[in-house]
Amino acid sequence: MTADLGFPADLTATIAAARRHGLGDLLTRTAARTPDRPALIWRDHTDSFAELDDVVNRTANALTARGVARGDRIAVFSHNCREFVIAYFALAKLGAVSVPVNFMLNADEVAYILDHAGVSGVIAEDALEPVITPAIEGRALTGRGWIGLAGTAAPAGWDDVATWFGHGDATAPDVLVGDDDPIQLMYTSGTESRPKGAVMTSRALIQQYVGCIVDGGMAADDVEAHALPFYHCAQLHCFLTVDVYLGATSIVLPGPDPALILATIERYGVTKLFCPPTVWIGLLRHPAFDTTDLSSLRKGYYGASAMPPEVLRELAERLPGVALWNFYGQTEMAPLATILQPHEQLTRIGSAGRPSLNVETRIVDDAGEPVPAGTVGEIVHRSPQATAGYWNDAAKTAEAFTGGWFHSGDLGVMDADGYLAVVDRKKDMIKSGGENVASREVEEAMFEHPAVAEVAVFGIPHAYWVEAVTAVVVPKPGVAVTAEELLAHARDRLAGYKRPKFVELVESLPKNPSGKILKRDLRATFGHLGVDAS
Repeated sequence: MTADLGFPADLTATIAAARRHGLGDLLTRTAARTPDRPALIWRDHTDSFAELDDVVNRTANALTARGVARGDRIAVFSHNCREFVIAYFALAKLGAVSVPVNFMLNADEVAYILDHAGVSGVIAEDALEPVITPAIEGRALTGRGWIGLAGTAAPAGWDDVATWFGHGDATAPDVLVGDDDPIQLMYTSGTESRPKGAVMTSRALIQQYVGCIVDGGMAADDVEAHALPFYHCAQLHCFLTVDVYLGATSIVLPGPDPALILATIERYGVTKLFCPPTVWIGLLRHPAFDTTDLSSLRKGYYGASAMPPEVLRELAERLPGVALWNFYGQTEMAPLATILQPHEQLTRIGSAGRPSLNVETRIVDDAGEPVPAGTVGEIVHRSPQATAGYWNDAAKTAEAFTGGWFHSGDLGVMDADGYLAVVDRKKDMIKSGGENVASREVEEAMFEHPAVAEVAVFGIPHAYWVEAVTAVVVPKPGVAVTAEELLAHARDRLAGYKRPKFVELVESLPKNPSGKILKRDLRATFGHLGVDAS
């Protein structure tokens, strides 16, 4: 909100132009500051910051020529690639609202987001044509961009985005984007029947970048590999855009393949890497881990879910030169909320750390009142990083901001020193036999068994227990273990009501591209166990 200082409108506008600090300005300023530094490496192509700024300006002007204007919502439906990054910054410079879309969704799910966001254009990757074609059928779109990563020609009605890159005008677009103008719609990953569109502004995102830099030890000399999807806020807003802001080098990978990540670290001297725990586990278990030169790696980050204590200890042993940070947050917080620092990893195992620089966090009860240290309640935040609200959903926005705090939907407990421990998502707390069971506590106990590579714990309907604690386990390769052995292991470590009633062994767990385990899929697959036993 801008105060009325009594200035004429034209003077107010002039001052606003001089004070501008939008998302698109970050690239412009870094290109002016360090034009020749490598900015973006995609496959065998490298853009300096000056070159990246040039192609982004050309793309923005090509989009303007096609009618894209400030406030328009434009969906980007693609795997990680150079084209995604260019489109993202081009839209930001225009003040258009980018809408990154999860490439794992089906056509109906994509169509819902396009309709809900009211998009006027779509930029889509050729490999996703079987999904995007039915998703846009019958919808009036004024703009369509085709990313031909496989070399396929743009179909009728689509522009090849490569032609945008060669647009004749490389001047910066003359568009003033306000700090609190919507700049992106980030759709939540779907714990409910329909995802919500979190409205993000430049002010919120840049405040979060400052927290990442200060509390996350980030610097201009970082060389980072980006393997997790850019449609997700963690890789895009905790890492990629922060690197552009600082002038660090970003190596874009198409996905989190452990072999490719390891080879990239060695080839480019990568110093910085973010992975959710599932991907760190994949790296540790890969046969090339011990033969790859990882000596350049100095900073490691994890988030999205809790890191099993045994994996933390293994990382400390096998990557002793790597400082680790735990980032906890969510889409609506842009997304960082709390950080556990490197020197605290082994002394405060299981903690999500303390609030980041621009965040205030507390634990409240169901009435929104603060609870004493050591008491479980809902995690809430106050911060300029918070979403401006949910797109076209006043009711859910009001619910989320009850009492002037953003309500995370996570349950947690804070100790007397202000360190947060996330207990569970509200929806993942298991009510078994009248007692609350935190799935994460059971998972950590199961992880202590030497045969367990991955585990997911959740509740399924049961006539006697109401919800029966159920564990689905992925054994380590080549290690034999039985469900009975795992149940005996749980008996030695957990109170009776917390022990799994069912243990199932599987080859893999369902995950979304950001590495989160899809417990809703597991409930659907194994829900019959409780019914059959009733």
